[in-house]
Amino acid sequence: MTNYPFILFNKSPLQLRLIGARGGRAFGRNQRLRRALLPTTPPDAVPRRAPLLPTTAEAIAMLDAQFPWLRAAERRVPFAARVRRTSASETTTRRGSCAP
Repeated sequence: MTNYPFILFNKSPLQLRLIGARGGRAFGRNQRLRRALLPTTPPDAVPRRAPLLPTTAEAIAMLDAQFPWLRAAERRVPFAARVRRTSASETTTRRGSCAP
């Protein structure tokens, strides 16, 4: 906060608008000066392309070659999903009807 709080208080809307316009003009003037200092060399005629990254299939093939014990790890089913869980109704014994 500035040490001059009276700058913005007790002002009419017109005075506040003029204060804001003064700041906008200063910003524009500084912006034009900054742009004038930038080098004006034209960009390269053809922009350089980044080296192509391997596709997903190529990356998987490279990893499979580098780590053969992990081959096809993306298709493996987690151990918890392989264990067949039996429901409580299957583990209880079935009893016949209670008729005498």
